[in-house]
Amino acid sequence: MATGPREITIPYRPIPLDVPEGMKPNEFFNSTENLNDLVHNNGLLQNSENLLLYRKALGHSNVFDASIIYNTSKIILDPLGRPVRRTQVPDNVRNVWNRMNQILIDYMQEIFPDPDSHLILCGEASLDATWPLSSAGVPSIRMLHNHFIVFDKQQLSEAKLADPLSPDLTDGGQHSLFENYMHDVYRAFFDTLDLTILQPAAAHDSQIKLTGYPQGLPCWEITGGMDSIKQVSFWNEYDIILKGFIDFYRAFFCQVSTRNAPIPENVNFPQQVTEKLLFNNEFLGTAKIVRDQCIKNAKYANLISWQPAFKQLIYRNDAGKWIVTISQNSIGNAITELLGVVVKRSPDAVAYQQTESQLVEKLLEVRQRLVNADLGDAIATEYWPGTQP
Repeated sequence: MATGPREITIPYRPIPLDVPEGMKPNEFFNSTENLNDLVHNNGLLQNSENLLLYRKALGHSNVFDASIIYNTSKIILDPLGRPVRRTQVPDNVRNVWNRMNQILIDYMQEIFPDPDSHLILCGEASLDATWPLSSAGVPSIRMLHNHFIVFDKQQLSEAKLADPLSPDLTDGGQHSLFENYMHDVYRAFFDTLDLTILQPAAAHDSQIKLTGYPQGLPCWEITGGMDSIKQVSFWNEYDIILKGFIDFYRAFFCQVSTRNAPIPENVNFPQQVTEKLLFNNEFLGTAKIVRDQCIKNAKYANLISWQPAFKQLIYRNDAGKWIVTISQNSIGNAITELLGVVVKRSPDAVAYQQTESQLVEKLLEVRQRLVNADLGDAIATEYWPGTQP
């Protein structure tokens, strides 16, 4: 069987939303008005920390697909003031978020135990820097959320091969500035981080054989697997990976913006940034290449994500081990595409209805586990009841 990225088509029920005249869909989708619709039509559970579990109306998979969004649309009206990554979330909210994450991951592992049959992933993205500042809709899409997705590997194996040169399949081995120009310094910087549970994983261990992805990205095995995912110490290390990435990203683009710029304010690892980055000729030479290109090419400069743009992923590899990876997200690829899965969504209510009952059954099962753990209250919609006994 050929190895390569796969393209699958996922049916969905057309969303009965009228976008107000004069607004673009991407401006409206994360507005407070649309989030109200999200709660009432697809909401599963919410809590006092403003975390909302919901069914994906425009899904990636009809095997299992849910998200948790940190819905700050009513408590922080300035979209540019909303948290957009884990490191900006208050400690008490992040603690609840982590507990919800581990329950959902544990459920997916329990229901889909065979790594030969199903691909499991959990991931989140920064939403503040994925689009150029001049693009319509940028303020309204600032809402932190993550994904919980299961793919049927049989469906993937039967799917057509996707174009490996598609810009949507951006990741470290093909297009990433960090990997193409600064591979050694990038890895060396991560090696300085204080990690115990997360151990570097080789490419042959981290890649999904069917797709050959991820490619070129730094990956870490979660030693201890699910037992570790249920521990606070794992989630602390998961945050360390993100903090290290943010330091690297900010330090680099500060140098792109301003030659010989000082260390950015409030970095997480100032000693590592000073010693491993700001005195590294490869790092600073690459910044010069990008800076010169920005000065000469307006279109290139307009596409730069000056603030940290990333996707961070937890997934199960072919051997059943759990892996963490993180990607520079400079173009806006979907989170599934880090693992070589391209999803094309098709409005087809009849086809969606054939899988809806099985999907909803699983979503309600995991919702009840969250309710039992005092992680929120069940929401009633047209499609399912609310709080359960």
